[in-house]
Amino acid sequence: MAVNTQWIYARKPGAEVGPENFDLMEASMPEPKPGEVLVRTTLLSLDPASRAWMQGATYRSQLNPGDVMAGWGLGEVVSSNANGFEPGDLVSGEYGWQRYASLPARALTKHDKKHKPEHILGVLGITGLTAYFGMLDVGRPRPGETVLVSGAAGAVGSIAGQIAKIAGCRVIGTTGGADKCRWIVDELGFDAAIDYKSGNLDKALKAACPNGLDVYFDNTGGDVLAAALRRMNVFGRVSCCGAISQYNTATPAPGPFGVPGFIVTKRIRMEGFVVMDFYNRRAQAEDALGRWLAEGKLKAPVDIVEGFEKMPSALAGMFAGKNKGKLMVRV
Repeated sequence: MAVNTQWIYARKPGAEVGPENFDLMEASMPEPKPGEVLVRTTLLSLDPASRAWMQGATYRSQLNPGDVMAGWGLGEVVSSNANGFEPGDLVSGEYGWQRYASLPARALTKHDKKHKPEHILGVLGITGLTAYFGMLDVGRPRPGETVLVSGAAGAVGSIAGQIAKIAGCRVIGTTGGADKCRWIVDELGFDAAIDYKSGNLDKALKAACPNGLDVYFDNTGGDVLAAALRRMNVFGRVSCCGAISQYNTATPAPGPFGVPGFIVTKRIRMEGFVVMDFYNRRAQAEDALGRWLAEGKLKAPVDIVEGFEKMPSALAGMFAGKNKGKLMVRV
């Protein structure tokens, strides 16, 4: 009998997550029940939120030791007991870290094979939708405004900053290291970059944003969020996408100084969001993102790690800042 290979979330991290928190196991091949589809995983997404799922319930239930590690992926239908799906179809869903998964048809999205698989999982998938709705619907940038994006060399940040440029804004990104700073300016078209590791964030932000900030797209929380709030203009908007600086630690920092003081005095709107809030409009976003890609207005950087066995080390590498753009593993 064929077997399924799975990465099990085996032990809770004391602080930083690493390969020691996972076990590679074999299980019996899943069999699709009525209304289900058996999928062979081809690409798996690695996302900062996976660390938050280990800490407690977020927008999804908490992961517990013994569970198959959660994760979004792309795959090919092997067999189907559901209408509308046939062997060979390209589908995405929450497969978890495993080579095969059987899911209800309603939990799958079918995709056109004309698109590159890495684009389907990245810029045309949850990553791109998060950047699109988080920037345009929550941040609401207007032409001529100044926008700051943290985690700007990462999956969502690299797309969100380019969307702000398409909207006619001046865009600054924060990232770690001189190489990534050069990359987001030279390759992605950001107007300026700040290395958050290099020293005084307040001084660097003041130099890069002499007229203040109108929109801040927050992927990191922590010190960058605190510094951004101090530079926000009256009626500024903060789009709260994530807090990667606080995920991979046993002792998350308290909220930034100045809340609610800056929020009140500058009349700042600070709003969190989850991409699923906008899923009824995903076709609109996919059309726009696809058009910008075709027109050369948007680049979709990807960082692909080869080999299912490298899932845990790739996740640890993401939190160490090793990737540029969307990180995924080819199974």
